[in-house]
Amino acid sequence: MDYKVPKQDINTDPLLSKSPDFNRKSAVMKTDKVYKCEIINIVELTEFEKLFRLKIADRTERELFDFRPGQFAMLEVPGFGEVPLSITSSANNKEYIELCVRKAGRTTEVLHQARLGTKLGLRGPFGTSFPMEEMAGCNILLIAGGLGLAPLRAPIYWASENRNQFKEVHVLYGTKEPAQMLFTYQYGEWEKVNNIKLHTIVEKGDSDWKGRTGLITELFDEVTIDPQNTYVIVCGPPVMFKFVCHHLNGEGIPMNRMFVSLERRMHCGMGKCCRCMVGSTFTCVDGPVFDYWSVLNLKEAI
Repeated sequence: MDYKVPKQDINTDPLLSKSPDFNRKSAVMKTDKVYKCEIINIVELTEFEKLFRLKIADRTERELFDFRPGQFAMLEVPGFGEVPLSITSSANNKEYIELCVRKAGRTTEVLHQARLGTKLGLRGPFGTSFPMEEMAGCNILLIAGGLGLAPLRAPIYWASENRNQFKEVHVLYGTKEPAQMLFTYQYGEWEKVNNIKLHTIVEKGDSDWKGRTGLITELFDEVTIDPQNTYVIVCGPPVMFKFVCHHLNGEGIPMNRMFVSLERRMHCGMGKCCRCMVGSTFTCVDGPVFDYWSVLNLKEAI
């Protein structure tokens, strides 16, 4: 059976009547935009994590790249792929962007071998963010487990740069062992300069560790919680959310004032690959920031 291609009239077909835009400049979305950038600094945080400071090459594009605490970007290593990473720098800093990278796969292993001046591609920002303006005038509890301190660093910067807008700001941070703690060089600045109270704990200490040992929930003994005037941000392993948020809800903090970041299994950043799908929700598009009430209604989210 022969198939005949239907005739198209360029004068009447809405798609053919317009001049083709081969550069697609009129229809480009931020998901398509790749910012050319280079590595200008690398900080080795632990055996498996490094902090990369990136500078967008074009000054105009550098000013245009605008993100909010909690959002993420797609970092491309040419020839090897791209990975989704939380933006860990200040949202007010237009000179550079910082990303914390854990060595956990082929692309990130290659990235860990990069040197200063390496050229990379950056897309974004993507996803939802923490409602920092909504928290003004209240206390903030920032709770992180392990690598969860990376996405918390941006809201810490926000609280530091707008310190007069918030009451008490507490950071509760726990890791399995002292060697896994991130950004240790900033702890003194957060406490002494920015008046942020830092509480740390490890599950298993070493001979040099002088702090507390145990689970992160034990740090609640050091914090006086005003449930009617407190917002909470929690980042870390999803299993941690149940224990932390359940405890705080028992203290009287409403679930819609507790926010978590679900970044597991994200891959493309645009809801196309379906790897981050939880029920009918794409964590890369509808998240990664959710209030805890919404998380409880997402099957298999935690």
